[in-house]
Amino acid sequence: MQYKSELNLLDTEIAIKFVKDEFEKELSKALNLTRVSAPLFVEPSTGLNDNLNGVERAVKFDVLTLKKEVEIVQSLAKWKRNALAKYAFPAESGLYTDMNAIRRDETLDALHSVYVDQWDWEKIITREERKFSYLKKTVKNVYKAIKKTASKVGAKYPVLFRELPKDITFISTSQLEKEYPNFTRKERENAAAKKYGAIFVYQIGWDLKDGAPHDGRAADYDDWKLNGDIVLWYDVLGIAFEISSMGIRVDEKSLVKQLKKRKETYKLENPYCQDIINGRLPLTIGGGIGQSRLCMFLLRKAHIGEVQASIWADEDIEKYRKQGINLL
Repeated sequence: MQYKSELNLLDTEIAIKFVKDEFEKELSKALNLTRVSAPLFVEPSTGLNDNLNGVERAVKFDVLTLKKEVEIVQSLAKWKRNALAKYAFPAESGLYTDMNAIRRDETLDALHSVYVDQWDWEKIITREERKFSYLKKTVKNVYKAIKKTASKVGAKYPVLFRELPKDITFISTSQLEKEYPNFTRKERENAAAKKYGAIFVYQIGWDLKDGAPHDGRAADYDDWKLNGDIVLWYDVLGIAFEISSMGIRVDEKSLVKQLKKRKETYKLENPYCQDIINGRLPLTIGGGIGQSRLCMFLLRKAHIGEVQASIWADEDIEKYRKQGINLL
């Protein structure tokens, strides 16, 4: 692999802050969001932690004074909805926050780290807005925020200038299956992202015709018919590059239907699910946008460890160093 970072270590750190500051401004303006503080850990009994694909182990520890065990959050997908109700946000407004997590079971590579940092955001919507057209409009607004940030990065660092497609292309998981029937899920995303440059892969969770979902999704926050991922083509690595997962959240009907599909109806008894079923939580749309992912993409880095300080195998550190990749 022929690679040379366009920025040295110090300039990279300065550029990371620039990207984060500018994108936060663009995102909050595009979606009418207010920044709030968020927890690093929650009690398991609340049901507020994100179970991701249902197999990842949350990091746990006991709090001596409270004599309780708590979990490091894996994302804030459920906590945000609860916070919107608690803080009495008005309709058509929402929140965003810095989410930091430890994912101990992650397979480490150029895109995946034990340390996860993302902007988690959530916004109140009406019952009438729980439809694909509203999801599509919101995706376009998030994509515009990415494009505007990319333009600012290019203006400040001309060597990093990149032209993103004018529009993002929407393609369902069933369309991908139909167009690329003999490809793996990842190969389908690679092919579509390379073809269009920027895609939103939607409807993730329900089984496709081959009997398996396109990708795993927890059953108790995204509505699998109204969700998806923003995926960009990344020429530095020649791959489809997921930048965000988002969607309209479950209501009382889709929550039960999806938990039944996953054989997880026992979750219906936790406080979070009960609040959805009994209408105590607002209807929302929300998502997560990878901070290190966005920095990596816009700063044209070959490894996520170039934009965040995490932990890697000694042999990998040396291997990457020989390739000109200096991990923080």
